Amino acid sequence: MSNVFMNTYNRLPVKFVKGEGAWLTDIDGKKYLDLGSGIAVNCLGHANPALVKAIAEQAGKLNHVCNYYQTDVTATFAEKLVAACSGGGMKKVFLANSGAEANEGACKIARKYSLAKYGKGRHTIVSLKGSFHGRTITTLSATGQEHFHKDFGPYTEGFLFVQSGDIDALDRALDKNSVAAFLAEPIQGESGIHPQTKEYMDAAVKLCAERDILLIMDEIQTGVGRTGSFLACEAYNIKPDVVTLAKGLGGGIPVGAVLAGEKTQDVFQIGDHGSTFGGNPVAAAAGCVVLDTVTKVGFMEGLTAKGNKIKEIIASWNSSAVKEVRGRGLMLGIDIDKEAWPLLEAGLKNDPGLLMLTAGKQTLRLLPPYIISDAELEQGLEIVRQLL
Repeated sequence: MSNVFMNTYNRLPVKFVKGEGAWLTDIDGKKYLDLGSGIAVNCLGHANPALVKAIAEQAGKLNHVCNYYQTDVTATFAEKLVAACSGGGMKKVFLANSGAEANEGACKIARKYSLAKYGKGRHTIVSLKGSFHGRTITTLSATGQEHFHKDFGPYTEGFLFVQSGDIDALDRALDKNSVAAFLAEPIQGESGIHPQTKEYMDAAVKLCAERDILLIMDEIQTGVGRTGSFLACEAYNIKPDVVTLAKGLGGGIPVGAVLAGEKTQDVFQIGDHGSTFGGNPVAAAAGCVVLDTVTKVGFMEGLTAKGNKIKEIIASWNSSAVKEVRGRGLMLGIDIDKEAWPLLEAGLKNDPGLLMLTAGKQTLRLLPPYIISDAELEQGLEIVRQLL
């Protein structure tokens, strides 16, 4: 393993050189079935032919133009994305490079909206305990997990955390005189795959609407079809004021997005926000392929069916090692009776190898690529069963 990288990751001992579909190949030629897809990024799998073609063709035409101008492919991507998010009530988009940047943009929209309408002092953003919103100083400030907060303070002021599912606590926290926005993941990913309840989300929508507090949905991991609808919030039948996306949006190419609904679509004005690489033509070309694929008739239903198949297979094990399975679509968490990380190490040693993720100490996180076949799912889950 190379030793020139900063020591930021607990890396597993493998180097990959290529991939195809749901499989990766390491430097020694060994193959691994990928049930993590780069943490929900490679949604169309590895070396997807349509994605490769679009990226190569765009790279041969135009790599980058600054945002003084538009490009044809970026305008097409933006239009497709807003259309795909119309079920969530989205009207306009700002293109960025990552989920953290998207969440930063959402926080800026919330604070400007509140300042312009109510004046200073109404800038607090309420988030949830167990949440994860990014690695920048501000998005760490919005993240409700204390172990992420050591060593890097002081943090951006103006964030408050409440317990997920506690409607009374949310009611108390959403003070109309001091709070600008409520920021939440429809399904908390990093802390263990914890879906919000319909009752809780309905209460959040009602409280925010009554007090003119913006509702921001962090769909960076849950969006772009991962949970069986383009936006996970569609399953709750809610239309947020702001939605953030990234991860699977570019199919492996970095791209993020802040989407604004009716109330917030004109908050940003010239000079309020920007991004050197945001809307990059190559990323936009990749994003168009992803959007064209996941919005095809019947595609989302197929993801839901695959997720249900995973749950059914795990239930058939009748294993005391499995405590609970949570999530929707192809975003699932398996609570087990032991630490999860050693199973990642064991999966790597298996032949064929198996790649998984963790979410908390005793939760295996499965985020397989959308294109994975039923046979590959069965093969991967049989390895998981044997490891357990």
